[in-house]
Amino acid sequence: MARTDLRPVIKLRSTAGTGHTYVTRKNRRNDPDRLVLRKYDPVVRRHVEFREER
Repeated sequence: MARTDLRPVIKLRSTAGTGHTYVTRKNRRNDPDRLVLRKYDPVVRRHVEFREER
């Protein structure tokens, strides 16, 4: 109920174009915009930006 509304499950897709994704949750109150995190992409073997996709 309130759990899925406040903290939805989101997918983070790599900006390197490899198609690698991470799955996480975010707090909509603290981060209403799309989330961008710098994480490791094992396909290109380096850290790249991962953007939230909807």
